[in-house]
Amino acid sequence: MNYLTVDFGSTYTKVTAIDSVSCKVVGTAAAFTTIETDVMEGLRNALQKLETEIREFKYDKLLCCSSAAGGLKMVALGLVPELTAKAAKMAASSAGAKVVKTYAFEISQAEQQEIYDINPDLVLLCGGTDGGNKEVILANAKRLCDIKRNFAIIAAGNKSASYELEEIFKSSGRECVITENVMPQFNKINILPAKQKIKELFISRIIDAKGLSKVQKMCENQIVPTPLAVLTGCELLSKGHGVDPGIGDLMAVDLGGATTDVYSMADGAPTIENVLVKGLPEPYSKRSVEGDLGMRYSLTSLADELNMEVFAQEIGVQQEKIEAWIERCSAHPATLPTCEEEAKIEQGLARNAVRMAVERHCGYFEQAYTPLGQIFTLTGKDLTQVPYIVGIGGSIINSDNPENILRGAESTTAATAMYAKPKNPKYMLDKKYIFASMGLLSTVEPKLALKILKEEIKLI
Repeated sequence: MNYLTVDFGSTYTKVTAIDSVSCKVVGTAAAFTTIETDVMEGLRNALQKLETEIREFKYDKLLCCSSAAGGLKMVALGLVPELTAKAAKMAASSAGAKVVKTYAFEISQAEQQEIYDINPDLVLLCGGTDGGNKEVILANAKRLCDIKRNFAIIAAGNKSASYELEEIFKSSGRECVITENVMPQFNKINILPAKQKIKELFISRIIDAKGLSKVQKMCENQIVPTPLAVLTGCELLSKGHGVDPGIGDLMAVDLGGATTDVYSMADGAPTIENVLVKGLPEPYSKRSVEGDLGMRYSLTSLADELNMEVFAQEIGVQQEKIEAWIERCSAHPATLPTCEEEAKIEQGLARNAVRMAVERHCGYFEQAYTPLGQIFTLTGKDLTQVPYIVGIGGSIINSDNPENILRGAESTTAATAMYAKPKNPKYMLDKKYIFASMGLLSTVEPKLALKILKEEIKLI
């Protein structure tokens, strides 16, 4: 059996040819995604490149994922920032969505306008435990109906508000899917039903909107969001399948042109004594996406987060040259380093993007004082003992020093000690960018996908 996997990315359409007899990836290729005209054109170009590399490849099954045209763009609404709003964001991120903004409490007129400007594909509406507050979710439902955009709505809040929600959306002519509460009880999360509904809506609505309906007819599987395929691949490598073991806890960092995605496969329980866990329990398989941290389309916002004077001193390049490089890359995203100095700037920016994204993803420690003395609180996942960090994305895998970039994910100084970042990890690379491909393959041949992952994901 020969498989061809296709990832329709925002910038590139990536194809991977897999031979199940030899249990190998026999070739990969990429071409620019042609979302503005016909995605089939970009696919044909990628296949032509593949055939120049490995000659003709006849496949038996086609498996696809997509983040084309920005992927599945979402906003999430909840009641309390640390609780239902966070649970809503967890559900959306785990389904492979790009969560642009999260709102808490009743949204204001200004926030209504902000949602209009974002123009999301999907809104996840949450709020209240079952039997608890339902005023906020009902008020937000009415405000969403006033926003003149064609987004889908999934309601996953207080079940006591279900009937009123149906009436509100029916009377305004808005389509809404109602599912189980993402937080039915205080501090208890239930994100799988919402995650499934997000996936179904991606298939039923987004495929047509992104021009992928023709591809869907050729596909063996239902097209899924690319980050969901990557998450599935990470989970497979970590946990294994059946009697075939995985490699255990890991973190993966996918540094792209527009976003930086971080995946952690670990239970995140405290690894030191005298720690009190705060906030919602974290899932074993967690994804976060930082839309303001990217190496091209979001490079300006990444630079804004840096103290440029300190950064210039850190990498030994004049501040004016760094700023000129950032301006050039932002204006022309296809720009690549052509000399040692430009490569040094690129590497330093990439390392900082990794650092900031991981610090936002992992948990953090804070000091607290009790009658029995000083203790620490942990909010989020303790990832200090995670043994492996895998680098994904062009800026990492094409660098001449990928380990230096990935060290941004490591807790190395007293200043970063408050973050529960890995302390002494080993670094690995996804050189052929196959996590999404193997996530797709795992839906039909998980053992084969696991075998290939173990062979391809190498220690640096």
